[in-house]
Amino acid sequence: MDTTYYDHGTPAERWERAQMFFDAKDYAAAARVLGGLVEEVPEQTGPRLLLARSYYHSAQLRRAESELRVIVERDPVEHYARLMLGRTLERQGRHEEAESHLRIASALAGDFAEA
Repeated sequence: MDTTYYDHGTPAERWERAQMFFDAKDYAAAARVLGGLVEEVPEQTGPRLLLARSYYHSAQLRRAESELRVIVERDPVEHYARLMLGRTLERQGRHEEAESHLRIASALAGDFAEA
């Protein structure tokens, strides 16, 4: 497959293309588009989070974890990244490590356990 297709166009066009792939559940193709986009605009959370989600859904869990850790390191109160990191760690069988991230995500979302 020609990789220039995945890198073709403006960042906005590639973002739209990645979202279309993701919506069509072609997570590997979405990740191909988003990988280059994240390299180009590493400070933006949106593309990196969608890249992590694409990795998660295509069972590239180590890659998903790596992208999510970058987001959480930059923005410790990014609720959805915390939730995704916890779920990613769970899928890897790392339940104890996942627990703290899931607890923080729950608290950030305002989901407190009834006492």
